Amino acid sequence: QKQVLESGGGLVQAGGSLRLSCTASGLTFSNYAVGWFRQAPGKEREGVAAIGGDDSTFVVASVKDRFSVSRDIAKNIAYLEMNNLKPEDTAMYFCAFSGDINNILNMPSGSLFRSWGTGLQVTVSS
Repeated sequence: QKQVLESGGGLVQAGGSLRLSCTASGLTFSNYAVGWFRQAPGKEREGVAAIGGDDSTFVVASVKDRFSVSRDIAKNIAYLEMNNLKPEDTAMYFCAFSGDINNILNMPSGSLFRSWGTGLQVTVSS
């Protein structure tokens, strides 16, 4: 049974940085794509960044100059590095895994990801 776990969220002041981590058990990490999504109160879930099974990456334009996605296959951990955080980045952040996504040119839909973490809160104070 696959289990996905996020860590690294919390409260940070505007302009600060956080690094979110995501790990999963029950799957061969190197074969899977990882997506990062977020949902702010009263808003729909939106994709933030993804890294494909072939290590291709995509970060949505709204955060591209501040966020980056990566992974350490040896440690079975994926990361979302978030810099110069803004209050509008406040949301629940989720990571998710999919075995079918490579050559990422756009943010994959959340419907393509099968295994999801329970999410963690990121709050950016002004």
